[in-house]
Amino acid sequence: MGALPACWSSTSSCSKRKFSFCPMTVLVMVRPTIEMGFEMAEFVITPSPQVSVPVVGGGAFPVRRIYCVGRNYAEHAREMGHDPDAEPPFFFSKPADAIVTGGAPIPYPTETSNLHYEIELVAAIGTGGKGISVESALDHVWGYAVGIDFTRRDLQAWAKKAAKPWEVAKGFDHSAPISALVAASALTPPLKGAIKLEVNGETRQSADISDMIWDLPHVVAELSRYFELFPGDLIFTGTPAGVGAVVKGDRVTGSIAGVGSVETTIA
Repeated sequence: MGALPACWSSTSSCSKRKFSFCPMTVLVMVRPTIEMGFEMAEFVITPSPQVSVPVVGGGAFPVRRIYCVGRNYAEHAREMGHDPDAEPPFFFSKPADAIVTGGAPIPYPTETSNLHYEIELVAAIGTGGKGISVESALDHVWGYAVGIDFTRRDLQAWAKKAAKPWEVAKGFDHSAPISALVAASALTPPLKGAIKLEVNGETRQSADISDMIWDLPHVVAELSRYFELFPGDLIFTGTPAGVGAVVKGDRVTGSIAGVGSVETTIA
């Protein structure tokens, strides 16, 4: 084998910062440019669009990941047949492109006959970190929204019984309608306040954010023990009691006092 190529350096004309690279470790930054000394290799397929959530007042929030909290309201844990005193809340996830915005209708998903709604407070991470303290957790939150975690309940029951992952029950297309985000600087942190969901104008879920087992600072801190959080992450913080099924044609609306409202129709 011949000698390895020597490493090289480049100074950015924009920032005057010096960058050093060894060709054996530069995998995709392959062609020199004026701006930064390199550019990304061209994609071999067209990349998917960046998922984003509109922001009240203008702009859009880019979504990186969606984390969710399971059984974070005691009464909901009990209605699902679990003891909240014996089992603490836990985490699962949805793909970013499950997001639905603007009140758009969602198709009734395939492979289920028992589609359930779950209204939730959503926190949007603006400053990343890991091992975040409870005391500083809210400093990492950019804003808040109202979300609905739609669930294939029959597939979730099957997954629980078979000790299988929940992806087919929770992570399907169009499973995460969300309202516009409100910047944290524009409101008091929503640690309490009414949370409600209606189907065709009939109230199905009604509780208070303060009923959470883990409040929002504890959710952020606990999640950051397992995953390093990054700007663009969304956290669905759990749903209160009253979950139930919807069918095609149902109009679903949800709200959280001081945060906003979300709506969709099952198509």
